[in-house]
Amino acid sequence: MLDTSANTGSPTDSVIHQLITATGTRVPDEVLAPFAAGVDNEQLLKLYQDMVVIRRIDFEATALQRQGQLALWPPMLGQEAAQIGSVRALVAEDFIFPTYRENGVAYCRGANLTGIMSTWRGSANTGWDPHEINMATPQIIIGAQTLHATGYAMGLTMEGKESLAIAYLGDGATSQGDVHEAMVFAASFQAPVVFFCQNNHWAISEPVGLQAHVPLAGRAPGYGIPSLRVDGNDVLAVLAATQWAAARARSGGGPSFIEAVTYRMGPHTTADDPTRYRETSELEEWRGKDPIARVRALLTNNGTLDAGAEAEVAAKADAVAAELRAGCIGMPDPEPMTLFDNVYTGEHAILDRQRDHYSRYLAGFAGAPAGNSSAEGKLS
Repeated sequence: MLDTSANTGSPTDSVIHQLITATGTRVPDEVLAPFAAGVDNEQLLKLYQDMVVIRRIDFEATALQRQGQLALWPPMLGQEAAQIGSVRALVAEDFIFPTYRENGVAYCRGANLTGIMSTWRGSANTGWDPHEINMATPQIIIGAQTLHATGYAMGLTMEGKESLAIAYLGDGATSQGDVHEAMVFAASFQAPVVFFCQNNHWAISEPVGLQAHVPLAGRAPGYGIPSLRVDGNDVLAVLAATQWAAARARSGGGPSFIEAVTYRMGPHTTADDPTRYRETSELEEWRGKDPIARVRALLTNNGTLDAGAEAEVAAKADAVAAELRAGCIGMPDPEPMTLFDNVYTGEHAILDRQRDHYSRYLAGFAGAPAGNSSAEGKLS
């Protein structure tokens, strides 16, 4: 059942909670208002800047992929409010378990821009140390991160800590067995975990309506997990919803499920062509609900976003884009022998044998001795 103290409605409630309309008007919401009361215009301006910056990151990375500098890129165009609103509701001690699309979350967590690009350039398995920024490595296996987050959250309870774990997932992941197993364990052990589902309407080329005939938020209460359905293009509503879930987790209330209803305006990845399965009219409809445009309208109308503030935001985005591009293009190729790094935590006989065989194989090129960086570089 839902947490009635939070007045979240019925488990099958299809209401999408909202605080900022598509036209930039602030509206009341009984559920979210208490968690957004402390957000003033200056804080909204910071959220706006975050969204502008990560959209610029997205555009720059997409261009780099098209120019052959990245092997692949998963666009987050249209989902800026969902990523920024959720991550800015967390504290540093909270641990994040992302999918492969939460590059905006990684930026806000302090991940190095060049490091973020290294994964998609094929130069590294991950671009950051999970323990330095409390964010796990990108998860390619759909839904697996929900199990990791639940297990981590159970550990937090055992250690008596007040922090939480948050698992990001897409609408398609809700059909994966891992997600349902994670929710069973989370509910059974009242783990302090937030399941943050970005319903972007398309699981690659399949519409969400094909796998879910009721709102996704209606699934969680079946496991005993309270849920909220929120406008995922409304950064303030997402922030408030995540704070609602975080408050429950920190107070011993257990897990929560948030369905952020948003839209993937770009392709699934740069290897995808959404024009083959998606109508142009649908895309145009969602462009009218742009998460950045509505905050810009609100801040412009109340005088917070003047020409000077807009110039500062643009300068920040330009600087981040320049750093990202320079770091990506200037990234050195990895040494071939680093393939064996971080496979196991300690020595392993089979890996040692493979390392030896590969080292001797490399040494056979150009008469170079084993470990010669110039010979290895030719194979990178």
